[in-house]
Amino acid sequence: MALYRRQQNRVAGAWPNSLATFSACLLLGIFMIGSRPVSAQDVPGRGPSDGLMVLENFEHPDEKGFPQGWEAQRSTVTAHETYTIHKEEGIAFLSAKSANQRVYTKNIQWDPKKHPVLIWRWRIKTVPDSADFIAAIYPSLDVDLMFIPVNTKYVWSATLPVGSVKEGGMFSSTEIVIRSGTQPLGEWVEERVNVYEDFLKIHDHEPAAQAWGISLLGGPGVEVDFGSLQVQAE
Repeated sequence: MALYRRQQNRVAGAWPNSLATFSACLLLGIFMIGSRPVSAQDVPGRGPSDGLMVLENFEHPDEKGFPQGWEAQRSTVTAHETYTIHKEEGIAFLSAKSANQRVYTKNIQWDPKKHPVLIWRWRIKTVPDSADFIAAIYPSLDVDLMFIPVNTKYVWSATLPVGSVKEGGMFSSTEIVIRSGTQPLGEWVEERVNVYEDFLKIHDHEPAAQAWGISLLGGPGVEVDFGSLQVQAE
């Protein structure tokens, strides 16, 4: 069962043959569970009792403040200017300011079948009035025959309603809006998504035994912070 918080959705049923049918099934399957703003101290811990595993806590910046083991989608110079690690109340996070490309890491050891639930925090600080896209996270659970990462794009949208879906193509990801609007501003919110279940429904096959990696993206003109990235067994 997908563990989605408020303004999150769960794709229901098998992956259909057409986008129209898929969207209808998805919207029928949406359910919402309460979510809450979280403070910097509310970062979940890691322990065997709850099956949590930390993928990234942003505790290891390089000399430029960029997370070690991460790469830029296009320009390394631009990525170093727009993505930087900061600390608040002793907790590290990655800040993205007016980003125009993704940053990603492949330095993870994650079996998505054993730890299917992805947990992360994000916080918006500045959003232009004209903004549509705010931020996204891309868990990449496999690669295709051309060794291109196969991922799902979980979106925070300023305008599209929760549950909106845009089908991916050969070189694009399926997008699922899990949070909508420009509030709360300046407060951490937590997301919990069963990315393994979504992968099965969207791609109709098992992911790789080890996930390829994970990507983050901030929107144009947006200032957004990404907190620790963790996965959990059900």
